[in-house]
Amino acid sequence: MAVNSPTTPTPASTAVARTVSLSDAIHQLVQFDGPPEAFLGAMLQVQCKIMPAESAAILRRSPDRMDVLAVYPPLPQGATAPVWLAKVVEASVEVKTNEPLVLPYREATALYEAAPSKHMILLPLRSGAFTGLAAFIVNSSNQMVVARARERLELTVGLVNVYETRQSLVRRNVDIERLRQSMEVLASLNEHSRMRAAGMALVNEVASRWQGERVSLGFLQGRYVKLVAMSHTEKFTRKMKLVQDIESTMEECLDQDVEIVYPASTRASYVSRAAADLSNRHGPTAILSLPLRRDGKVVAVLTIERAVNKPFTLDEVETLRLMCDLCSARLAELHESDRWFGVKIARTARKGLAFVVGSEHTWIKLLVLAIVGFLAFAIFVKGSDRVDATFTIEATEKHVITAPFTAKLDTVNFEPGDWVLTRASVLRVESALSMSGQALTLMPFAGLSLDPYLNRMKEDVRSRSILATLDTTELSLRRANLTAEKSSYRIEADEALRDGKKAAEQIALAKVEKMDAQIALIDYQVKQAVIHASIDGIVLTGELKRQVGTVVEPKTQLFEIAPLTSLRAELAIPEDRIADVMPNAGGELSLAARPGTYLPFQLVKVHPVALVVDQQNVFKAEATLNDTEVLREGIQNEWLKIGSKGVARIDVGERAYGYLWTRNLVNWIRMKLWF
Repeated sequence: MAVNSPTTPTPASTAVARTVSLSDAIHQLVQFDGPPEAFLGAMLQVQCKIMPAESAAILRRSPDRMDVLAVYPPLPQGATAPVWLAKVVEASVEVKTNEPLVLPYREATALYEAAPSKHMILLPLRSGAFTGLAAFIVNSSNQMVVARARERLELTVGLVNVYETRQSLVRRNVDIERLRQSMEVLASLNEHSRMRAAGMALVNEVASRWQGERVSLGFLQGRYVKLVAMSHTEKFTRKMKLVQDIESTMEECLDQDVEIVYPASTRASYVSRAAADLSNRHGPTAILSLPLRRDGKVVAVLTIERAVNKPFTLDEVETLRLMCDLCSARLAELHESDRWFGVKIARTARKGLAFVVGSEHTWIKLLVLAIVGFLAFAIFVKGSDRVDATFTIEATEKHVITAPFTAKLDTVNFEPGDWVLTRASVLRVESALSMSGQALTLMPFAGLSLDPYLNRMKEDVRSRSILATLDTTELSLRRANLTAEKSSYRIEADEALRDGKKAAEQIALAKVEKMDAQIALIDYQVKQAVIHASIDGIVLTGELKRQVGTVVEPKTQLFEIAPLTSLRAELAIPEDRIADVMPNAGGELSLAARPGTYLPFQLVKVHPVALVVDQQNVFKAEATLNDTEVLREGIQNEWLKIGSKGVARIDVGERAYGYLWTRNLVNWIRMKLWF
């Protein structure tokens, strides 16, 4: 817990020390007009004299600390807090109510079992917003003496309330005096009905009351401040350097919308550069600039200059601020009325227009303006006219891959959604990779060989054309058997030739040719066992990885492949909007599986015959999808499939928003009323 304690005796406590009578001391406290710190020190001294008490302190409680406001007897400069004060701070946490608390006080040098020779009296203090504690050390072990001391102290606690009441009365008298001076200045201002005379009366009155060497009044005209009155000066021109510097000082005050005091304090947050220039060039003087506001906006500035040895006090600034607030309305009214008639006409017209959009009948005016604005927007602003239609994704071209012969599935390399290449495409990619590899080998890579990486890329591309493979073990066995039979028939033909048996030789050679034909058929089937893609595209169907090892029959459909460029959308356009759709119109479509993704399309054909779909007449239209990358992503991520549906919007031009919003209603009325 942090503790802040005063260390020097106050003048008030010294004055009380010189008093002879206790009643005189209390009377001095009642009439005390000094600062609160001095009053608290004097009050502690009087209270210690009443009890009597050897030490006392007043503490203020904070959320995270206990501040010591006054100590008696006063501590020397730079002295540390005494032990009794530290114990008082520790004991202050035990005061939880408004009742006084009496605690025994044991000296640090006292024996452990000895009775305490002193007592600590803690009195809660509550006065206005102040919440604190008064602590006293009474040098007595007698409970009756301590009780009487506590009663006397409770009677003197009210001195704090008396002091605060007196201070509030003093502040009220100061406020009344400020109001009196401001009202007198306003009264002198109201005696005049012309702006020039009223301005001169104001600056002269302020100069006489607040000892101003020069008081100036300027009004905002456009973006600059124009000087209209200067104390004790009848004529002046804006070409004068003094007038220009004064107007710069006023504009500095107007721009910041705050009082500018020069010389400024070190804690000032405003800029006073122009005021400093005015003081240095035409002084030296102390300067105060005050903004005059009307309806929360600065309309004028009052600048006061006086001797530099008479800086403006805070009380003077507050009094002048009140005076400016009271006079600003009258000055602004005179400044607006005392103008050339052309300016008055413009001002009147401006007020008339302001009445139209002013504060009177605000809701009705806003409603009318909103209706007019809405109608103007609906008539003149155009928006995109779009026809909504449902669609279905279809493939215009499909290639079916079947089994070439009866065999077991050995491997399956692709699933639906994978993209595949034909052998011709693989050769082209391999050639491109080879050329890239030759180009890369010419670059300085510190002898690093790129062949392994190129080979790996070639193998990956080459595998893109092999959809699946069939088991050729049985074919290999049959080929071996046929090869053996062929060898035996070849031996028979040789023996027949040797024995001169021409007929037997011809028969054996025929069997050899038969074996060659069967071996060629088996070789062809082995080659056909590696199933390649017939086109570059995406696998649509063919989930065969779970069927590896099963027997497939010839003509059994294994895969279905569609090229990316063959996907199209078939739109169903409502009958009431078919007249607006052109055959080459474009637009965007959004799938139900991916609402946030929009695919551009282009219509290529609109069928002339209507169909009934969901009890509604629609016209079918074919559209090509233009964004290949999005198509590839959709197929790979399985949110774009053959048969996917969604909503398409066809762009048919631009129309006024009013027409777009009322078209259906107008058409319905025209059909009902037949016009």
